[in-house]
This record gives sequence, structure tokens and C-alpha cells, in this order.
Amino acid sequence: MDRLAAAGMTFDNAYVASPSCGPSRFSLLTGLMPARHGAHANHSEVKPGISFLPPILKALGYHIASFGKVAHGNKDFPGLDFNAPEKTGMSKEVVKHFNETKIDAPIVLLVGDRRPHVEWTKKMKYDPKRVTLPPFFIDTEETRRHWARYLTDIEGMDEEMGRVLAFAKEKFGDNFIFIFTSDHGGQWPFGKWNLYDYGTRVPLVAYWPGHIEAGVRTDAMVSWVDILPTLIDMAGGKTPADIDGKSFAGVLLGKTKTHRSKIFTTHTGGGDNIFPIRSVRIGQYKYIHNLRPDAYHMNASDRHRTDGRGLYWDSWDEAAKTDPKAAAIIERYYIRPEFQLFDLDKDPLELDNLADNPEYKNKLAKLRAELKTWTTAQGDELLPHADPYLTSAPIPILWQPAKER
Repeated sequence: MDRLAAAGMTFDNAYVASPSCGPSRFSLLTGLMPARHGAHANHSEVKPGISFLPPILKALGYHIASFGKVAHGNKDFPGLDFNAPEKTGMSKEVVKHFNETKIDAPIVLLVGDRRPHVEWTKKMKYDPKRVTLPPFFIDTEETRRHWARYLTDIEGMDEEMGRVLAFAKEKFGDNFIFIFTSDHGGQWPFGKWNLYDYGTRVPLVAYWPGHIEAGVRTDAMVSWVDILPTLIDMAGGKTPADIDGKSFAGVLLGKTKTHRSKIFTTHTGGGDNIFPIRSVRIGQYKYIHNLRPDAYHMNASDRHRTDGRGLYWDSWDEAAKTDPKAAAIIERYYIRPEFQLFDLDKDPLELDNLADNPEYKNKLAKLRAELKTWTTAQGDELLPHADPYLTSAPIPILWQPAKER
């Protein structure tokens, strides 16, 4: 990633449409936000008749090959010429495909490494005692061990990306655009399944020798729905006018420094993760509307307490029995106010909620109105996909307690 960034453009404000795999990846492939493509809850499917964008590149003559996890569930999707859904060894499969297949066409190569999706590797290339945890975590030995494993998976993904990049350079010389990104934040508390930046703001680096200036950073705000429209635009095609995505080719080529003035993100849930949320960012301010403040915010980070994913949560519960700071972190995780407003310049970790501060009354009202106008235009019903777990009852135990495990 460091070498790629040094040779290309890094986006500091790239956002996914939704912070979970299914809706995020469908937004990438359709250029539509979740309320419009229909797969708002994780592990759901798009509405019948929804159009995908890869067929536009296919119609331009491109050979489209997918390796690993690109669509949710490693599934086929419209426009594909080849799909190798295996979760490991993608770079080897890429080389094999191009060695064995005669392709007389321009190429779209999509490679999706599952890492650092859970379950994390058991290997630890990092010393748990020396790693730096996010400041909103509870610092326990078990958390550090899982974090070291998470970092090891990121390193493995990084190495695999390097192998694919090396292949692209060998195969295409300088005649290719290479984009690296991620479909949401890590599966940690306040990350995946949350609309804090820790769950929705993702890496995005673009490399195109001789066209994209090397070693530059941009604060232009872009969304995952914009990625395929950008590639279609740069390939000389046209995207449908009625999608949510729009090309940021002008940013890549240095013709403009801005793209979006507003970033919208949405989350509904999936399985026993039932907590609908919507947000909008304009400039330095981010507004989050928690649609069911009467319910617990829970997701697989704390529900699936197994090795390589959420097992460390047992140590959080234990710490909270005697440490008021730990107890406050857990309460902040489970209990969300209806309205949250953050100044991302002053408070990038989104810890200081300004929604009840009278000084920000007008700012809050403006952002609330912007979000309401957008959700109405999207046809968003603002509903959970299932009945949530109400705060009027105790937190449900949806996992096997440690002593029974």
C-alpha cells in the first residue's frame, strides 16, 4: 500500500454506501445506494430487475474476470466472463487464468481478498504487548492478541495485493489503472455495522502511470457508488443517468479538487444485528440518525464470541465490572441517542456528541433536513429488517457463555 500510494493518488475521504459486505458490494456493482438496489440488510438480495454496471464495460469490449470475494458470497454477477471464487491464492489463479486463456480484448480484473474479514488468522507477526489499540477500545490481553492477529491478516492481504500489482505491471506495462479499496471498516466495536467514520471511511488509492500524479493526497469526498462510473467514464462509456454514482475522473486526472459536497451512508442490519441508522456528512460536520434509540445496538462484533472474531468481548465484560471507563465504553456501544452530531475536524474519533449543544442547534437542523430530503428521494422506508431488541428488557444473550464454551 505504501508503494502504491507513493506512485498514485490517496483519498482521505472515501466512503462506502453501507458498512457491511452485502449492501456495500451491491452498491459498488450497481452504482445505487442500498434503499434503491434493495439489499439493505446484509445477506439479502437486490430487487428484481436491478441493472448492474459491469455489462456496460462488457459492451465496450472488455474481458471481465473476477477472483476471490467481489460480489457478496463470491457469487457470479452480470457481465462476467470468468469467476474464480476461491478465498485464497487469488494471485496464483490470476496468473493461471491469463496463461491459459487467449484474450484479445481490453481487460477488467477484479480481485477481492477476504482478509481481514473474520475469522482472523491464528498467526501473530506482531507482539500483542506492543501494538497500539484504538483509544475507544478496552485494553485487555485478549483484545491485544486478537488485534495482533487482525494486523497479521492485513499484512497478508497487503502482500497479496503486491503480487497482483506486480503481475499487472508485467502484463500491461504502464497501460492500466489500478485501484485499491475496502468494503467497510474492520469488524471491531464502532467499526463495521456502524456509521461512525471507523466503519464507513475506507482506504482508496488509485494508480495510473503517466495520468494520475504520483504521491498526492486528495480530500475530495467520494463514495463507493462512484467507483464503477469512474472506470466506465475513463474507458469511454456512459453510465445510466438515474444511478446514484457519478464519475470522479476529474479528480484523478487533476482537473478538479472536489467531487461530492455531501456524503450519505446507511445501515439496516443483518441477522440478529438489528439497528437501522442513517447519516450525512457536509464539510466537517457529520450527523447520524439512530432510528431506533429504544433498542440495543448489537452486531456480530459482540454477538459472535468465538476465537478469531469476538472472543475478546468476555474480557471487556469482566473489565467493566470494576473499571468505570470500561463500563462507559460498553454502554456507549449498546445504547445510542437518537441524534448525534460531530465536528470531524475537532473530533475525528466522533466521541463528543454535539446534538444537545445549543450552539449547534442550527447546524443540527440543517443536516437533519438534508438527510430527510435525501431518504425521501431514495424511497427509504427507514425501517429495521426485523424486530429489534428493546432497551426496556435486559441485553439478550445470543451467544454461548464462556463457562459453557
